[in-house]
Amino acid sequence: MDASYFDGVRKGKRGRGAAGKVAVFGILKRGGKVYTKIVNDARTETLMPLISRKTAPDSLVYTDCYRSCNALDVSDFYHERINHPALFAKGKNHINGIENFWNQAKRVLRKYNRIPKESFLLFLRECEFRFNYGSPKQQLKTLKERADI
Repeated sequence: MDASYFDGVRKGKRGRGAAGKVAVFGILKRGGKVYTKIVNDARTETLMPLISRKTAPDSLVYTDCYRSCNALDVSDFYHERINHPALFAKGKNHINGIENFWNQAKRVLRKYNRIPKESFLLFLRECEFRFNYGSPKQQLKTLKERADI
């Protein structure tokens, strides 16, 4: 699990200094699919209902050391943290999968110059689809199945 910020005028700013940026929270099941949600902020009160709704109790949850995830320590989840300034992985303790998704999504969205906030969700869903259904062949197969062709 991780949060990321998209677009905005202030480059490099995160968290409360991310004025004008769109906050997105993401959950990636290892070996599974990514789920993203646009959020107003990355506070505990905002994230915990999403985490509870999308994660089974007793799941092992990996996060960075962001303080909004402190509530996971006393919740129904087993919580492991990775301190990114010090290291990116320690055995299976890492969030590199969701970081990979953020990297891919930002690379794709960068080519569109200033996506309107009203349309951002659709662009984000496209990135999610491409990530979840890997190869173009698999994407086409999935689209055909959904379109009932």
